[in-house]
Amino acid sequence: MASFSGFFRNLLDRPGGLNLTPYKKIVEAAGKLSFPDELPEPKMDDLAHFCAVVREAADRTLGLRPYDVQLLGTLALLHGHVAEMATGEGKTLSGAMAAAGYALQGKRVHVISVNDYLAQRDAEWMAPFYEALDVSVGWIGQNSTHEERREAYGKDICYGPVSEIGFDVLRDRMRTDAGEIIMPPPEVALVDEADSVLVDEARVPLVLAGAADPGDAVPEMAALVRTLVRGYHYEIDEQSRNVFLTPKGADSVESILGVDLYDENEPGTLIELNLALHAHALLTRDVDYIVRDGKVQLINPSRGRVALLQRWPDGLQAAVEAKETLSPTEKGEILDQITVQGLIKRYPQVCGMTGTAVAVSEQLGEFYGLKVAVIPPNKPCVRLDEPDRLYPSGPDRDAALVEEIQEMHATGRPILIGTLDVAESENLAKLLQRRGMEPVVLNAKNDAEEASIIARAGSLGVITVSTQMAGRGTDIRLGEGVAELGGLYVIGSGRHVSSRLDDQLRGRAGRQGDPGGSVFFASMRDDLITQYVPDERPPAADPDGVVRHRRGAYLIAHAQRVAEGVNLEIHRNTWRYTRLLEHQRELILEWRDKVLHGDSAAQALAKADPERWESLDEDIRDDRARQIVLHAIDTCWTEHLAFLSDLREGIHLRALGRMSPVDEFQREAVAEYKTLLAEVERRSLESFEDPARDLKRPSATWTYMVQENPFGTEWDRILKRVTSAVRHG
Repeated sequence: MASFSGFFRNLLDRPGGLNLTPYKKIVEAAGKLSFPDELPEPKMDDLAHFCAVVREAADRTLGLRPYDVQLLGTLALLHGHVAEMATGEGKTLSGAMAAAGYALQGKRVHVISVNDYLAQRDAEWMAPFYEALDVSVGWIGQNSTHEERREAYGKDICYGPVSEIGFDVLRDRMRTDAGEIIMPPPEVALVDEADSVLVDEARVPLVLAGAADPGDAVPEMAALVRTLVRGYHYEIDEQSRNVFLTPKGADSVESILGVDLYDENEPGTLIELNLALHAHALLTRDVDYIVRDGKVQLINPSRGRVALLQRWPDGLQAAVEAKETLSPTEKGEILDQITVQGLIKRYPQVCGMTGTAVAVSEQLGEFYGLKVAVIPPNKPCVRLDEPDRLYPSGPDRDAALVEEIQEMHATGRPILIGTLDVAESENLAKLLQRRGMEPVVLNAKNDAEEASIIARAGSLGVITVSTQMAGRGTDIRLGEGVAELGGLYVIGSGRHVSSRLDDQLRGRAGRQGDPGGSVFFASMRDDLITQYVPDERPPAADPDGVVRHRRGAYLIAHAQRVAEGVNLEIHRNTWRYTRLLEHQRELILEWRDKVLHGDSAAQALAKADPERWESLDEDIRDDRARQIVLHAIDTCWTEHLAFLSDLREGIHLRALGRMSPVDEFQREAVAEYKTLLAEVERRSLESFEDPARDLKRPSATWTYMVQENPFGTEWDRILKRVTSAVRHG
């Protein structure tokens, strides 16, 4: 009997299987309550009363009366879950009601968004609602000043983009004056676009850097690789993640440079060449990055927009800048860093909302202990989702795509086309213009106009071409007469590496029971197929040029599953390395906080050298001791991060000796950390005994997010080539 009940318990815990019945009973009870006069204070020990009050507050202040399903979403958030709510179902209001609920319990809430625009918009939009409940709200963005940030974090609820909240955590960790700290202890994180933040960006490090130096890429190397010919001087692997010189290419380069590329005593030239070759052969302008205002700006692959403040690791970033003949940007010593996952796990309570959570429920459970509650739509979705239309090649697909757009445009029905990158969006726009159509393009080059572009996308006769629709934050409302034509027609110009991105694109049509339709065009030579299932033979097309064999649809779905599996394993592997670092950081910060807020530094140094202590002026010696020990802690931690970075770069070679790279990394990291503690004490005493010792800190600091090297580390690539050679030898 026990095993039988366990079966049903597991069944109910399946992805998206969270039982909503208790929440529905609460919402039903809330519907029986009304407040015709003054709005009462919500009773947080009576959730039905709370739901009734916040519903009335939203109606009176915003003119938005929450649907029952929005209250279901609120209750899921208040119970620490991720609420999956379809596009247009009112996630913003559900999140605001939940944030208010937490605040009324006396908990400080950070509503974490994907960008500045959404943080400011939602905080200002929901402000009258919060005011009616006597809850204070603020927001931060990239341009917020120190005092503006302090004020916003002092509110009951603070909206902010994940990057800026992370950067403030890093800045506070380096304070030498307790009065300069602006962030209170973390309590509740309510994450908007939870799948994007908690999964897609989870392993992205946020960095605080100092001691600026220019990048060190060699412009001559960028010029040299431009002369090399693919297939003769170099080859690219099947998954386009590695490029390597052929023997003829190596001979040519050595002849031009007059060096031995493989001289073990002079590895720098080979490293510079490989970086330049990767930048030249594997990173494409208007696909992986754009050049704007004289700078290389990365494109976020999951959102199709410029990834503000993001850069690749310094060597690769400088190589791309040299490729584009731009001045190198600053790089510097990493003072501290934290992954997005590490940032979120600081909060004792986490919840979130998104339109596509079920697909990543395994990751949400594994990495955060979160369950997914699938909230039904307010009105049934009547969107017509057609089967994919498959073609043998990209040109065949594009020709059919343009024909479909022209035919549908002739009816006046609005069309939204989702493309995979900037270059594709601009090429498609040109093809449409040649046919006499005037599409509106939304991509990383004009993302500042996105709200107005999306707002018009449902109007009669409008054609919108967009790189991504995830996290855009604006509903597409149908214009007059559009519903009678079938509603918004969404077309995907190819399948994404994640099925969630496809679902997010589809979800732009058919909001709140509106009519709509969607279809994806794809080819058997798309990158998704060639990179993730390169050994599979695609089926042949029918005489009319369309691939209708069911194996075509299978290959698309299989390639997405492989891609998602690869990304999950990368996430797991990254966390295996970083969780030890997060633990060591917690220990260091605990020690640092005692120094910053107490007299532990004074006690330690007075005991170590009583004579020197007594010789100091009483008015300055406590602060001098504090500054000495803080400087030693911060300097040693910076050096520890550099050591771990170098260690991880080469640790993969241990696998050739049949050792676990992760185990070896952790063993050496623990041993090094033990020496760090002793080194802090030694340096503190040296500085204390030397009154002339300068406690110099970086003259300037700056923050950025490190977009992981898209090709792995140098040792990753070497190891893959070695193991591949062994496997096929």
